[in-house]
Amino acid sequence: MKRYIVIVAGGKGLRMGQDLPKQFIPLNGKPLLMHTLNVFHQWDSDAELLLVLPDSHQDYWGMLCRELNFSIPHKIVSGGETRFYSVRNGLKEIREQGMVAVHDGVRPFVDPEVINACFTEAQTTGAAIPVVPIVDSVRRREGDKSYPVNRDELCAVQTPQVFVSDLLLSAYEQSYSDAFTDDASVVEAAGGRISLVAGNNENIKITTTADLLYAKMLVET
Repeated sequence: MKRYIVIVAGGKGLRMGQDLPKQFIPLNGKPLLMHTLNVFHQWDSDAELLLVLPDSHQDYWGMLCRELNFSIPHKIVSGGETRFYSVRNGLKEIREQGMVAVHDGVRPFVDPEVINACFTEAQTTGAAIPVVPIVDSVRRREGDKSYPVNRDELCAVQTPQVFVSDLLLSAYEQSYSDAFTDDASVVEAAGGRISLVAGNNENIKITTTADLLYAKMLVET
């Protein structure tokens, strides 16, 4: 069955306090985004990689690919105003039925076993996402009060989020809602059900300076 990987990379790096968008920040000599593409290419070299980038970033990405001899095949898709519209643009490149994964460009440490587990589960149930347990104590705020929440009932959501293509494409025909926090929430709003798969703790979304320090530690060990 055809496999598509939609990698969304529209970050501006503002939470890191850097001018360089975070997906281009070097890690072990290569931009974060190249590490992410490499993980999926190594997992399945036949999967079609669709890289969604803002128009303003595409020339810079092309220059990086030439300078670093980055030859992993991928197709560039123009990003949208928000992540929802960026994913929708990526989905327009789906030409045949199959399985579609949507992944954050700044999550370069997803374990290939997690990718495989998500695809395997989604092929059976239609939709699967990786999650990890919450280890901190959690409270819910209501006005000026707060209440403890049972963390055993919660989990942190990661990507890739994997879906049968027809299900995901149909869900993204909906109008945008602020309730859409990820692809799973879009599919659920359209009536789909989501299966959970164990993720890996290293699969962080690199958005802060502390995240980047942790990433550097991971590549050095």
